[in-house]
Amino acid sequence: MRKRYNVFAAFIISCMSFITANAQTVTISGTVTNNTSKEIVPAVSVVVKGTSKGTYTNSNGEFTLKVNKLPVVLTFSSIGFDSQDITVSDASKSIEVDIKVNNALGQEVVIAATRAPSKILESPITIERITNADIKNSPASNYYEILGNVKGVDLTTSSLTFKTVSTRGFNGSGNLRFNQIVDGMDNQAPGLNFSVGSVIGLTELDVESMELLPGASSALYGPGGMNGTLIINSKNPFKFQGFSFLAKTGIMHTDQKYRNASPYYNWSARLAKAIGNKFAFKLNMELVKANDLLAADDRNFARTGTTGKIVPGSRTSDPNYNGVNIYGDETSADIRAVLSGIAAQAPFLAPFIATLSANPINVSRTGYKEIDIVDPETLNYKIAGALHYKLTSKIEAIFSGYWGTGKSVYTGSDRYALKGLKMGQYKLELNHPNWFLRGYTTQENAGETYNSTVATQLFNEAWKPSPGSTGWFAQYGQAYLSSKLAGAIDIDAHNQARAIADIGRPVPGSQQFKTIFNDVISKPIPKGGKFIDQTDLYNYEGQYNLSHITGSFADVLVGANYKKYVLNSRGTLFADSAGTIGISEFGAYVQVSKGFAQNKIKLSVSGRYDKNENFSGKFTPRATMVINVAKNNNLRFSYQTAYRFPSTQNQWINLAVGGGTRLIGGLPTFRDFYKFNTNPVYSLESVIGGSPKTPTFSEFKPESVKSYEAGYKGLIANGKLLIDLYGYLGNYTDFISSMVLLQANSGNPADLADPSKRTAYSVSVNAPQKVKTSGYGLGIDYRFYKKFSFTSNFSSDILGDLPVGFVSYFNTPKYRFNIGLSNNGFGKDQAFGFNIAYKWQDKFFYQGTFITGNIEAVQTVDAQISYKIPLSKSQLRIGANNLLNQYYRNAAGNPSIGGLYYVSYGYNIF
Repeated sequence: MRKRYNVFAAFIISCMSFITANAQTVTISGTVTNNTSKEIVPAVSVVVKGTSKGTYTNSNGEFTLKVNKLPVVLTFSSIGFDSQDITVSDASKSIEVDIKVNNALGQEVVIAATRAPSKILESPITIERITNADIKNSPASNYYEILGNVKGVDLTTSSLTFKTVSTRGFNGSGNLRFNQIVDGMDNQAPGLNFSVGSVIGLTELDVESMELLPGASSALYGPGGMNGTLIINSKNPFKFQGFSFLAKTGIMHTDQKYRNASPYYNWSARLAKAIGNKFAFKLNMELVKANDLLAADDRNFARTGTTGKIVPGSRTSDPNYNGVNIYGDETSADIRAVLSGIAAQAPFLAPFIATLSANPINVSRTGYKEIDIVDPETLNYKIAGALHYKLTSKIEAIFSGYWGTGKSVYTGSDRYALKGLKMGQYKLELNHPNWFLRGYTTQENAGETYNSTVATQLFNEAWKPSPGSTGWFAQYGQAYLSSKLAGAIDIDAHNQARAIADIGRPVPGSQQFKTIFNDVISKPIPKGGKFIDQTDLYNYEGQYNLSHITGSFADVLVGANYKKYVLNSRGTLFADSAGTIGISEFGAYVQVSKGFAQNKIKLSVSGRYDKNENFSGKFTPRATMVINVAKNNNLRFSYQTAYRFPSTQNQWINLAVGGGTRLIGGLPTFRDFYKFNTNPVYSLESVIGGSPKTPTFSEFKPESVKSYEAGYKGLIANGKLLIDLYGYLGNYTDFISSMVLLQANSGNPADLADPSKRTAYSVSVNAPQKVKTSGYGLGIDYRFYKKFSFTSNFSSDILGDLPVGFVSYFNTPKYRFNIGLSNNGFGKDQAFGFNIAYKWQDKFFYQGTFITGNIEAVQTVDAQISYKIPLSKSQLRIGANNLLNQYYRNAAGNPSIGGLYYVSYGYNIF
């Protein structure tokens, strides 16, 4: 009986406690609207002033918040709006809050510049910020392409869904001098060495903002930030809730110059929900499907190792023709060997043959176009999800995953068909206002990816081998001699010989072609063209902001990370045929910031130390100063250093590519494996010059840069005009490049002149020369009438003088210019919007490991008009990329980019 009374008493006490607790809790609810358009405003922060207790408005602009007592002061804040305090004394009525639109420029808060919040106007270094609103109102068909209109930015297009961003020179597909960090994770494929922001990562609906740091940024963001760092942040599901979707449908190749006209699809959806005050989740998906851009440059290219130049000639006028985007014609031989064999067997022909063979008679196999060997369809499917749980009012735990797969094309040392590429990134993170702990992994799988050049060369060997008495070159040589004996002129004899040797050549699209080609690309390198790359990356990092402790002296920030690569290509990309290869790195950084003269002057000093197991440690300091010369007018000065350890491929690549060259890493183990000590190698330039010389190998080191920058950012004209000006100087040392070396197979240097008797290596090395760069840029943003906005920017990057023969891969136009005019709300109910963007860039000379050549000046116009449907929070858009359909390329060997015209409908996007 006593036990029952005890239970009953406990029950009564619990009920009384519950009633008491509820009696002390008051629920406040309300709606937030835009004071100008009267539209609801989602994702507005609602916080009890002086506390950390708060919530966000949902997709309907509504909020509920429990407080212990009344009255309270609630602070309402959101990007693009003025912060507003409301005193609540009565919770029985719903609160209606009209939050005021803030059109002031330069007030956006950025994190990337210092790893701590600061106004962009007060940033100590050059920084660009792209908001979700910018993305929504941009004429670009994909949020990634918006960066192409930012000052100082270069965008390299390998295919429709493979674009590479860079700043301040040294551009190309898969830029290793530029960091891309998505939700705190390095977005670079650890084995293939290119950033995959358009393959996996965030969907357009889930991007909260992008922050771009042009120039050296390793002091805070580690290896790779030589030329810049891009930070892409996603939306927190506690803040951005609800279901939304975006459907874009368009048309490409409208003039059918390269392909038949075909549809473009880009569909995405996002679902986010907070369940109570503790738990929230989000799910994202996106599908992109279209017929890809086509690389169709058929100009003749004279290749020498990994370099070369465009030369006159076509398939019918040059027997040794090697088309830029023609594959399989890299296989070449001197048919004098065939003619000499005929002369030995038929001595009576020897005198005549002697008149033909005084000079090399180089002939290439007949190749195939890219349209013949690469699936025209590009497909990209990605999904992402995250679970957020608030352990306390200040500590939030996040588990997230991003996974993507698809088909695309990438330009590296050759054109690579990314078929069934799969990438996954998975993260566990703890966030606190003063610190974070993060661990993530990148899981890479090349799928059915193949090298187009190597695959097509092997395809030719499969239907008719090149060597042998009945091989393709033997048939060619015999037919050539017969035509010459019949009196044909030389070029006619060559064309007749090719027709004979090509008998039985599979026709593109035929069943014979498909059967042989599919067999070749299903076999791993070196027997086929397929990559097997399943390299993984593991990273652990943390950061602590000590400013709440050290604030009376200075703001102090510390952090560290540990990174582990596990290379696994089974010998198809790396020298890992005997097993996986591990590479470990670790780093640590500290930053100290302090204001002087009532914060008119702000100084910041930071430094980072990193160590890779294959290289000595590297220290990178940074110092910045911001001087407030007048209200909203600031001068900035910075000294920054950056570096990159040689990439996983720079260290361990072991790959045969088109043109008969083998790419090898710069580590000493390769020189031992290929017996450089016992069978010397000679520089390509010295062999061409007629005096073969062996190179001297020095220690392979990390590459580094020192950058000096000054800038001004200020508001004038009553806060309607924002001006941003910068200039910089950069000095690179231990520049990582490549050197082409030749090794005689017999060991006799006399054989070096004969391509069939030598092996060519492209070795990663440090250039002994220092490389200097400089540049400047000017951007203006003018809000001149109501919501009309005019933007313009001009930028220039210049490479200093280089020694003769030095290949820098700078690949940047000297001048670029962008103009934009937009309005995101005019007409009845401010429902209409438009955006027009014009881009011009100067011509430049492009150097790549695939192709070298001139890129002509480019000018394009992008445009879109939009209409808001407030009732469903939807938006209709009609837009065009490259509105005038003026084809252009931004890299040699890459596809020509034409117009893309689209219509989109976005539901619940504002």
